[in-house]
Amino acid sequence: MWMAKRLIGFCMLCIVCQPLLAQRKVRLADLPPFERVVVCVKYFEGLHGSEHYPYVGYGHRLLPGENFTANMTERQADSLLRADLWKCFEHFKKYGKDALLLAVLSYNVGVGRIVGYGKHSKSQLLRKIEAGDRYFYKEFVEFSRHKGKVLWGLVRRRQVEYTILYIW
Repeated sequence: MWMAKRLIGFCMLCIVCQPLLAQRKVRLADLPPFERVVVCVKYFEGLHGSEHYPYVGYGHRLLPGENFTANMTERQADSLLRADLWKCFEHFKKYGKDALLLAVLSYNVGVGRIVGYGKHSKSQLLRKIEAGDRYFYKEFVEFSRHKGKVLWGLVRRRQVEYTILYIW
């Protein structure tokens, strides 16, 4: 069952990302893992304009003291995205194979939701990874809720992220 879901997710990703990569004639599978993350985030986030304030670029949330504007170029947004993803990756690099998967998830939901903060405990996903359990698809896709409701766009995004980044 889970293999069928992974296959469907991979097919969806190939269909979805084909227009982005068609300009360069590069297959998604041929890209290094970090570049796959960048392509995936760019596709699902899109370039944010002024109507998405306080988000700029490809989903960067403005922090106090930052002076980025919504009219940044695509190159600036790409650079900001890579810096943000690298910062997220630094939090999880001790998890080896799963570090990039955790980094892309934390880019979207925040590091605190995964590692725990305040009254919130460590996520079930991170507990499973720390215990050495490699079957955490369900826990990964569970990060598809907003205010208690499942958002099917986020479910699709999680499926694609899992498919392109899960390493056996």
